[in-house]
Amino acid sequence: MEYQYPIDYHWSTDEIVDVIKFYESIEKAYEKGVGREDLMAAYRRFKEIVPGKSEEKKLCGEFEDISGYSPYRTVKKAKEASSNEKIIMRN
Repeated sequence: MEYQYPIDYHWSTDEIVDVIKFYESIEKAYEKGVGREDLMAAYRRFKEIVPGKSEEKKLCGEFEDISGYSPYRTVKKAKEASSNEKIIMRN
């Protein structure tokens, strides 16, 4: 896909890389499926970088607007899944 990920330029390079990994996990869930544990690890790291709910909603909303992929619905499904389950989303 050709779009720019929503990021905060005040983050360190490592933080930007980790947030992009979270977005890529969401993309994988829609495109071919992603392991629940991998997705949840990426989400936990994302939450370390973006601890506030309002900023999380803003960034995830921007990502959904540009990609069509919902981080909220994907993480919700992963939280409800069993530990070794593969998360596969449909548009």
